[in-house]
Amino acid sequence: MKRLMIILCSLFLILSMITGCTTVGSLDNVLDPPPDTSTEDHISDSDKELVDPILPEGSTVNGNITDEQYEDSQVDSGPPVVYFTSEITPESLVAIYLALGVEPFGNVAIKVHTGEPPNSNYLRPELIGDLVRLIDGTIVETNAVGGRRASNAMHLQVAKDHGFLDLADFDLLDADGEVSIPINVGEVLSEVIVGANVPNYNYYVVLSHFKGHGSAGYGGAIKNLSIGLASAPGKSLIHSGGQRRSGYSGDQDNFLKGMAEASVGIVEYFSGNLLYINVMNRLSIDCDCMGNPAEPDMHDIGILASLDPVALDQACVDLVYAASDGASLIRRIESRNGLHTLEHAAAIGLGSREYVLVNID
Repeated sequence: MKRLMIILCSLFLILSMITGCTTVGSLDNVLDPPPDTSTEDHISDSDKELVDPILPEGSTVNGNITDEQYEDSQVDSGPPVVYFTSEITPESLVAIYLALGVEPFGNVAIKVHTGEPPNSNYLRPELIGDLVRLIDGTIVETNAVGGRRASNAMHLQVAKDHGFLDLADFDLLDADGEVSIPINVGEVLSEVIVGANVPNYNYYVVLSHFKGHGSAGYGGAIKNLSIGLASAPGKSLIHSGGQRRSGYSGDQDNFLKGMAEASVGIVEYFSGNLLYINVMNRLSIDCDCMGNPAEPDMHDIGILASLDPVALDQACVDLVYAASDGASLIRRIESRNGLHTLEHAAAIGLGSREYVLVNID
């Protein structure tokens, strides 16, 4: 079996070189954006001096492999795979999930962000509905520290108003308290405090809206996994770099490290039984926790998916940097030192910043 996997991986690498499936380590090998329909009035000419993304014609791969085969292929073939589609539709969201070639098992949680009222850019049920029904899992969330989603009753009302309760079963993970998950590689955290219901699930589908963030610079899979599963005190613990369980103050770089470390603790707890999907639409510099975020000033890019959250977030960041109209979001990322999350995540073994980008269009 091992010899067969080596042969298959070798064929995959040969196919990749022939068809243009490329390992991305710079901005030279990323994707052509859709036509630009955004306004760029406040972006300076110097900010626009960014490379236009180019991707050689990609190849689709048969994703119908087992978890064991996938893990073996990653060891043998190098960087993890990140799948991409430029289409942002219910059908393409299902297609990119199927491209991962894994089947969640047991009690499956689908982690989303319910969105802060009244005008958040959260992923709408109309977009994610087909995928949620296909997976037949439970939509899960946790309470925020402030705003309209800071208490059980108010958060459930928001979830109802935004259509999530009509879409699938819904579980507010910290409605009944919290539990601690140890972190074995922590530099700033020794534990991540998550909702008490988090351990009730066998598999997590981390479905994230990639966008900017006022504290982290950007928000994607790592943030949705760490801050997203943490209880309110757990969120404060991450934000403060392990110093306190209330408020958001603390050293910025320690906060970024905390998100990476909390993610490692969660991934290890679930023995890697997670998959990650990022939707790159409505690319505001602000997060979905803001009720009135800044209006996006760049084009939608697409949907990406991977079994590696670091590779996935890195690919999304690379696409932003490659976009001709990504200057505002780049400034937000750099002003918060947002790339430090990826640096620390890779250093402590959460995933790889190198990846193979496969276009399924």
